[in-house]
Amino acid sequence: MESIKDKVAIVGMGCSQFGELWNKDAEDLVIEAAYEAYADAGVGSNDIQAAWVGTQKGSTAAGTLVSPLKLKSIPVTRVENACGTGHEALRNACYGLASKSFDLVLALGVEKLKDAGFGGLGAAIGVDKWHPTVGYGTTPPGRYALAATRYFYKYGLSREEGKRTLAKISVKSHHNGARNPRAHLRREITVEQAMNAPIIAWPLGLFDACGVTDGAAAAIMCRTEDAKKYRKDYVTFKGFGAASGPGMGKILTSYDYTWWDETEFAAQQAYEQAGIKDPRAELDTVELHDCFSIAELVATESLYLCPRGKYRENIDAGTFHQEGEIPINLSGGLKSFGHPIGASGCRETYEIYKQLQGKADLPSRQLKNPRLGLAHNQGGHPGKFVCNITIVGLP
Repeated sequence: MESIKDKVAIVGMGCSQFGELWNKDAEDLVIEAAYEAYADAGVGSNDIQAAWVGTQKGSTAAGTLVSPLKLKSIPVTRVENACGTGHEALRNACYGLASKSFDLVLALGVEKLKDAGFGGLGAAIGVDKWHPTVGYGTTPPGRYALAATRYFYKYGLSREEGKRTLAKISVKSHHNGARNPRAHLRREITVEQAMNAPIIAWPLGLFDACGVTDGAAAAIMCRTEDAKKYRKDYVTFKGFGAASGPGMGKILTSYDYTWWDETEFAAQQAYEQAGIKDPRAELDTVELHDCFSIAELVATESLYLCPRGKYRENIDAGTFHQEGEIPINLSGGLKSFGHPIGASGCRETYEIYKQLQGKADLPSRQLKNPRLGLAHNQGGHPGKFVCNITIVGLP
């Protein structure tokens, strides 16, 4: 199997403001992200030969892009894979270029969640024929709470120790997001605030959960041999991973919630393509799926960025902070930057793209000489996941 490594480049990216954007619709967000990407690459809508749009709850048609961007009659494809949707837009666009069917394409993820008219992401998430609806069925906080309590039990953390570890994750996310001009929840919090916040599903409290956010992110892509036509500081794709689990964790009593096979399998694919042997030593920054604080913890271990059961020691040592060995969610993550489902994978890649170019929006957020970064999302919930990973780096 041939690797995608260094065959396709990103030559422009854009990202809208994230937040509760009541005065904007999905088309406004598409325009905001796409036109920043156009300007970054020095191109316009008429230069785009094909496009992929990722959205979960928005339009099911390609018109999500065609109408606001006034694209000419080109192939436009709508993709969706739960929280990995933004990655799917990038991945499909990448392989469209690698096949030499097109020379310059657009990949964009967008979601307008606040227009749903109710809080959260809806009831009965994950209900299926094996688990018919009882009341409101299962919820994301409930499933992730099971992961947290199981982790505490398996690795011998007391209730206080477990809650404090999760609180430190949220404090880190909010510290990073508070310094990010485009983030949704730009507010510093303390460990005590996180630990004492209203409970959603124990041990997860208000500050352990990401918000419901609107936003969009976009990428202009070409084959690497053409990248210098557009810019010198382009970034290349090193590898993709995609894994969909059979969902048996919802049925098997042996499922323990503390290690996520789908993330492991997707990581193995991406690491092999990128030629990564030691991800902790070789990756310079990671944007991963932290819809809840416990999600960052288990995903970090499932990505082989720290040994199983050792996340607590690493967060206490500052390993995952900006000044640490491997910064995780320097943008603020889903927790603070926001999680418009279709946009997140592309937005995470935007953060890494800017870091690799040395162009973080604020000098205080810029890493020193990063060369390789990983973006990760997983959709569903513990026991039934899909996972997508994108690795990008300097050529």
